[in-house]
Amino acid sequence: MMIVDARGLLCPEPVVRTQRAVKDGISELTVLVDAEAAKENVTRFAASRGYAVAVQQEGVDYTLSLKKA
Repeated sequence: MMIVDARGLLCPEPVVRTQRAVKDGISELTVLVDAEAAKENVTRFAASRGYAVAVQQEGVDYTLSLKKA
């Protein structure tokens, strides 16, 4: 499983990094973000590509677990 650490990055960079992983054919990945907007944008992108998304919040950080449906 791949981990995309996008904490501290401004949009659209978290989505761009997630796109690269999806483009490489990764079926399961974890994306780490620290902004509500990034969480929403990555979740929306992943869902549009057929991934199920589970979100966990720990403090200001979000862990998004993406799995190809």
